Amino acid sequence: MTDCIFCKIISGDIPSYKVYEDDEVFAFLDLSQVTKGHTLVIPKKHVTDIFEYDDDLAASLFARVPKIARALEKAFPEMQGLNLINNNKELAYQSVFHSHIHLIPRYATDDDFGLKFGNNQTKYSTEEMLAIAEAIKNEVN
Repeated sequence: MTDCIFCKIISGDIPSYKVYEDDEVFAFLDLSQVTKGHTLVIPKKHVTDIFEYDDDLAASLFARVPKIARALEKAFPEMQGLNLINNNKELAYQSVFHSHIHLIPRYATDDDFGLKFGNNQTKYSTEEMLAIAEAIKNEVN
């Protein structure tokens, strides 16, 4: 795609701090560096989001994530955890529409990153949970 910033990074038209590359995957430091070592892992094939992955692309990209995560852990022994984030579509905070996985090293509870998971367990009855599960199960091919 000609106007995609990540495609331009892959082609070398825009410089990056590359940490990994092979025939199918490219990984580089996120310029925001939410925490030290914040890395983006992207498929070289342009896909907008997770909804455009086929099985081969998913296998290829997600097989590299642990390798890069282990490299982060070795490079930064003070790292105490790692968040994997994948935002899909604007409402889910996707801002670059070339699919990417954020690897965000965690060093302390007060670093400049946070997530909040609400607990809505009491909003759904057993019957509603079964209906939700069934609706999803019926769509998995």
